Amino acid sequence: MKDPRDIIKRPVITERTADYMAELKYAFEVDIRANKTEIKQAVESIFKVKVSNVNTMRVPAKPKRYGRYSGYTTEWKKAIVTLAPDSKPLEFFESVE
Repeated sequence: MKDPRDIIKRPVITERTADYMAELKYAFEVDIRANKTEIKQAVESIFKVKVSNVNTMRVPAKPKRYGRYSGYTTEWKKAIVTLAPDSKPLEFFESVE
């Protein structure tokens, strides 16, 4: 089994994801090869909560320029994790709200 810290890379904190926190939804950048089951198990083991639903999406690479040099940003995967209604909110995000 993979290490949960390798699957969950970092939280995604934006205005939209801050609004999701009232509904017990949290967004994370995850490993691009991780599936929903692995993401669910990783969040449950790291934060000691009960996950009810996981939605994933791949964020495509965007073209970027820096002067005359052009390239692409990296493609990454985002997971929106919904906690069970009886679960406690994540302490990690309490200061964001």
